[in-house]
Amino acid sequence: MTDISGTNKGSSLADSLACEHGFVSTASILHADLDAFYASVEQRDDPALRGRPVIVGGGVVLAASYEAKAKGIYTTMNGRDARRVCPEAAVVQPRMEAYSKASKAVYEIFNDTAPVVEGISIDEAFLDVAGMEHIGGTPPEIAARLRSRVLAEAGLPISVGVARTKFLAKVASGASKPDGLLVVEPDREAEFLHPLPIEALWGVGKVTTAKLNGMGIRTVGDVARTSRVRLAGVIGESAAAHLLDLANGRDPRPVSPRERRKSIGAQSAFPRGSRDRSEVDSLAAALVDRTARRLRAAERACRTVSIGLRFGDFSRASRARTLAFPTDQTETILAAVRELFDASREEIAEKDLTLIGISLGNLEAADTVQMELPLSENDRLVENSALDQAVDDVRARFGEGVIKRASMIDADQGVPVPTLPD
Repeated sequence: MTDISGTNKGSSLADSLACEHGFVSTASILHADLDAFYASVEQRDDPALRGRPVIVGGGVVLAASYEAKAKGIYTTMNGRDARRVCPEAAVVQPRMEAYSKASKAVYEIFNDTAPVVEGISIDEAFLDVAGMEHIGGTPPEIAARLRSRVLAEAGLPISVGVARTKFLAKVASGASKPDGLLVVEPDREAEFLHPLPIEALWGVGKVTTAKLNGMGIRTVGDVARTSRVRLAGVIGESAAAHLLDLANGRDPRPVSPRERRKSIGAQSAFPRGSRDRSEVDSLAAALVDRTARRLRAAERACRTVSIGLRFGDFSRASRARTLAFPTDQTETILAAVRELFDASREEIAEKDLTLIGISLGNLEAADTVQMELPLSENDRLVENSALDQAVDDVRARFGEGVIKRASMIDADQGVPVPTLPD
């Protein structure tokens, strides 16, 4: 672990930013990120796996222990390739209920540690500990105690970054892995950030990296020293402004607790490979069944339907459609999802699809669902609602897999990836 800290003996960039813009001028934001989460849970629960390379997932690598990562295994890697690279690895099937339970236990510690917690995923969160010195100690002390509690009470290693901004805290936690604590004091931000490669900046992928490298820009410091006009000429005005802000320590976003989820979603991962239209449709139908059931269980209806795609080259794509009326009906949602996938056929055909996700947003109370004209259509909607309820009841009583669509029988539905609770 490297602790970047120090005493400010003069004016710093953070001080000037605080004066000019009212930004937080102390390192009081924590980014806590569980290490190799799925694999760590498996190693915690099975002592025989500790110290060994562990791969979670068969067809596709969902997670790899640090012992496996040291052998060249990475997330989304084809399972067959992973076993060839590291034949001594223990391959375990994912246990989503165990991961969700572990996540809940860790979040209880998060919420007991800080008054403001912003969950990002099931294994990471931002915590704002500003003003807690008299009751909890300094931010580094709070972070150290948080790590000790997560290990002692949840049995899991966790890395924590402490900094003035959310961006810097997240970069710091990544730099501290595995199982570390890194503090970036405001007067040491440039020293920490500027030597890092440009890929450390949020939003910089392969395409932007290639463009910036073509300009001779390879580090965050190079970005910070480049004029906005020159950057905008290559990557556009918006991207240039965004990268310059991050490279110069500007990130005014506060840690914001999530009240009620504004969307309900599900996603599945699977090995790289081309998939025909019927395969994609089966995957989509399985996800819609899951999300629509959760929507009804929450007594909510959605107005917006979105899909998310991830490809073998780690690029992503998303599409969304707003419905005329809020709905909680499986078939209505599925029809919208199919339209969105139809619009993405060309991209899906060109790249290896490794993950698809469905998100239902713009949520309203279920009693806002309206019946549409003509009356014959209303009758169909009533029948669909009754069918949805009957299927929900059967699955609740006998299990999720007791009823399947014909298209989903013997179909590869991927591996479900858990998300934050609704």
